[in-house]
Amino acid sequence: MAHYLVFLGSTRTSTPPAPARLGERVSQTCKRLLSSLPDTTAEVIDPLTLDLNGPFKPHFAYAKKTVPDDLEALAGKIEQADGYVMVSPEYNHSMSPALSHLLNHFGASLFAFKPSAIVTYSMGQWGGARAAVSMRAFLSELGCLPVSAMIHIPKAQEALNEDGQFAQEQERWESYFGRTLGQLTWWAEAAKAHKAEQDPTTLSPAFNKSPAQRNAPKNDDTF
Repeated sequence: MAHYLVFLGSTRTSTPPAPARLGERVSQTCKRLLSSLPDTTAEVIDPLTLDLNGPFKPHFAYAKKTVPDDLEALAGKIEQADGYVMVSPEYNHSMSPALSHLLNHFGASLFAFKPSAIVTYSMGQWGGARAAVSMRAFLSELGCLPVSAMIHIPKAQEALNEDGQFAQEQERWESYFGRTLGQLTWWAEAAKAHKAEQDPTTLSPAFNKSPAQRNAPKNDDTF
């Protein structure tokens, strides 16, 4: 059984002029399509259900006994998931600050050696495609490498109903989503199978002591 997390990258409760929360439609669509696959489950991670309003402090910065319950629970889900779908609107030609803020609460070791898929949307004609450019770099650094195929949904308020069903051209939309989700599940299954044979952390250990672990060896000739 494979399990995927669908991260909803918006904390807006509505998207004028649409009456409903647009990102929720997109996330529910991804969840529905993934859950329709054999031996596959999916779960939406909604930042509105988490308390992230205080001063920024990531999960790994807490002593084990003081980690907030919601962060600890989500850290466990991230670690156990086989792959991720990152859903984002576009803000200033970049990814949603709500999504980056949420993901920044967790260390890369929880996401590492697993794939991700990029899904963007907008109410206009571009489907949030420019946000995907920064998302590729962000997710690669996080360790969950994005698959090559992406999903961009222009005029998402017209393409999707409030329950995440396609409003028209269902077969074409499902085929379009299917290419990206197919890559995601293929890579997730491959990674899971190989990890059962070889622990990837023995080849590339996590940085969990000091940022200096990232440093290259010091050259005596360096001034």
